[in-house]
Formats: sequence, C-alpha cells, structure tokens
Amino acid sequence: MKRLFKWGAVVLLVAAAAMVVVYRAVNQAPSADLPQNERVYEILVEGGCLSCHSADPELPFYAKLPVAGKVVMKDVDSGYRAYDITKFMEAVKVDGEVNAVDLAKVEKVVLDDRMPMPKYYLVHWGSSLTSQKRDIVLDWIKAKRAALYADGLPEHRANEPVRPIDAYVEYDEAKAALGFQLFHDTRLSVDNTVSCATCHALETAGVDNHRYSDGVGGQVGGVNAPTVYNAVYNFVQFWDGRAATLADQAAGPPLNPIEMASPSFDHIVAKLQADKQFAKAFTAVYPDGLTQANITDAIEHFERTLITPDSRFDKWLRGDDSAITAEELEGYELFKKYDCATCHAGKNLGGLSYELMGLRRHYFADRGLELTVEDNGRFKETQQERDRHRFKVPGLRNIEHTWPYYHDGTRETLDAAVRDMALYQSGVELTDEEVHKIEAFLLTLTGEYKGQLLTNSNSRDLIDGH
Repeated sequence: MKRLFKWGAVVLLVAAAAMVVVYRAVNQAPSADLPQNERVYEILVEGGCLSCHSADPELPFYAKLPVAGKVVMKDVDSGYRAYDITKFMEAVKVDGEVNAVDLAKVEKVVLDDRMPMPKYYLVHWGSSLTSQKRDIVLDWIKAKRAALYADGLPEHRANEPVRPIDAYVEYDEAKAALGFQLFHDTRLSVDNTVSCATCHALETAGVDNHRYSDGVGGQVGGVNAPTVYNAVYNFVQFWDGRAATLADQAAGPPLNPIEMASPSFDHIVAKLQADKQFAKAFTAVYPDGLTQANITDAIEHFERTLITPDSRFDKWLRGDDSAITAEELEGYELFKKYDCATCHAGKNLGGLSYELMGLRRHYFADRGLELTVEDNGRFKETQQERDRHRFKVPGLRNIEHTWPYYHDGTRETLDAAVRDMALYQSGVELTDEEVHKIEAFLLTLTGEYKGQLLTNSNSRDLIDGH
C-alpha cells in the first residue's frame, strides 16, 4: 500500500512537472523580432480582452453550457459595461494614435494584475500575464504616453497619467477679442438678458455655482453647467458630447429654448448688424461678416485662451518637489490607487472619454430622485442602450471653485463628491483620512489665469464639507 502511494505521488509530481513545462511552453512572450505594437496586440488578444470588453465578444465554447455559460455571460456583461476595448485594440494593431484614458486603464489593470481573471487563464493556458509580458505592455504604454504628450517632464515624472497644462494654446488674438465681446453679449438671447457669461462668469471660475442655471424668463435648465476654463482640452463638449468642438458648443445655448431662446442665428445676426461699430470691427477680422459660423468661431478662439496653467501640482509634475506637501502627494497616490486617474487623466484630469455613472453601484437607484432626460447622458445622442447614464468625464482642474458637482449638481461639497465617486465608480468606501488626503490633492489643481491664481467671487471653504 505504501509502495502504491509512493508511486502514485511520483506520478502526480511528474504529471505536475509536465504541466508546468507545457504551460511555460504555451505562455511564452511574443517574439522579440516583432514590432513593439504587434507584441502588445498579441499579448492582449491572448489575454482574452476582446472576450469581455467588446460589443461582439469572442465567446469560448463553454459559454453555451448551462452553468458555466451564466458565469461567462455575467463577466462579459460586466466587462463591456466597464470598458469597450475595441477601438484601442484596433489602434494597437496598426500602431495608431491611442487615447490617454485607454493607456491609463490598461496600465492600471496590468499594474494591479487584475486581468485576465484566474477563471479565464486556468482554462485558457497562455493567457495569463507573465512578468515578461507585463514589462512588454508597460514599456509600450510608457513610450506611447511620451509620444502623446512630449511635454518635457523630468524622467521620474514622465510617465504620470496626469499631465501639466500648457503655458500657451494657439489662438487668433483678433478673433479672441471679438469672442470675448460676444461671450459677454446679452444680444445672443431673445430678450437681451442672458449671455454666455451669465452661467460661465470668468470671475466665478467659469461656472455659476448653481445646481441648474437660469435662462431667459426665469426658466431653469436640467443639467449642471460645467466650467469653461480648460474646456479646450475636452475631446467633445457638453455632458452628452453632442458638440464636437468649442464652436459647435457655442452654437447651442443661443438657440436653446430654455437658455437663450433666440429663434435663429439670423435673428442674432440682425441685432448685431444693427450695431454699426461692432459690425465694422467684426468685418475687419471676418471679411464675410457676421454669420453663425464666424460668431461661434470667434467665441471658440476666446475660449481657447481660458487655460489655467501653473497650478501647484503642475509645478510638482515639472520637477518642483516642494510645490506640494507630503499629505497632498499621498492624496495623489490614493487618487491613482482607487482608479480615479484612469478616467480623470490627461491635462484637464478628465474630458477625454465617456464613462458610466454608477459603474460599481446603481447611482440613480440610490439617488432617490425621478429620472430626467438629462440622466440618459450619451444615450440622448446615440440611442444605444450601452450609452444610457454614460457621460463625458468632467475635468477636475480648479475643482475647489466649481461646486456643485456631478451632472445633476447633487453634491455640494468636495467631501461628498469624493466619497460617492469612490463608492459608485470604484466600489470603495473611503476612510475619513483618505477623503481628506484626496481633497488636499484636488486643491493643488487650482491654476493661474493670466498669471494670477484663479479665484471665485462666490468662494467658500470646501475642505471637509464645511
């Protein structure tokens, strides 16, 4: 009996050793002879990324089995809700341009060793990330990020997902001067009472600090007005992304029946044309005169000037270690640890992707308020169910001045906004100490406008909810 047990143990050990040999053989890193992007693409394909994170998943054979199939489809649904990797994979395959948010998301997953999940790689041998594969992907991400920004950060900061704001953004000075006038001109509204600056005053950090903004005739909008500062860095405009450019965005409010309610741009042009001095100055810059395209183009050029560089955090990114405190740095590390920097990436710490509001917990069920059309987010434009409750991620620059928070303006303080973002988006209940540190970091994001620290004439102390 002992001899039988002994030989059985030997057989098991030999079998295990053979399995390890086979496993290592099928889990080799892609050939070093391949271009770097092709190696990364092969790793991601083998890792099964497209099996869950795409609209048309590559399902394994066991997805049709009764019990295993339910588990598979649950993972597929969860993965696709969280992230559609299709466009990223297409870009990797051809070594094309990639989005900063995609880089941050994939990087974080690799760093945390989250994917593929054990139940996947135990069935799909060769799909797990070895240290060699991990290094290949991370090195490629670092190179891509450096090429994407080329902002000359010191080597020890060059791979941060958050980037400093530029000292200058290109614009036409003459057009911007006209845009400034138009931005503050109430004649864009039907009754000459509301301008762009009514909801986006420069002296109040580009917002009005109202949950919903006031339009003509005392009407009230249905979504929180985001700041115009640093909007140039957004990949689209509006919470639902319906405007591709700043000029497109500028064309919206004048004709919105609640905001400015002008019947047409012809109506606006007629009023401005009656001002002979303004019309003459405008034609000097735009030879074809006052048109919708020229009016909105001028406003775009002005809004391109609304950048706030040289925040304390920007100075830290550029190498000044004394620019932020140890506590603020700890807050930044927590910001990255809890996945905040995967969506709030880039120069504006946001504005680069659409994300689901309530990824880890049903925000709208817990909110206790009746759903509105604005709560549909991107769905309003696409009518695709996946886009319901998905919004353009807001930028976090100057956030201490831009309360209330979220698209629905339901969070009055940074404390509440930080706690609930962690809960609903990352599935984490932060401690009071963690909240305080993340808040401290967020306060380092206030930058300078025209060489002066940005302030808000409605300012109040938002630290710890006071």
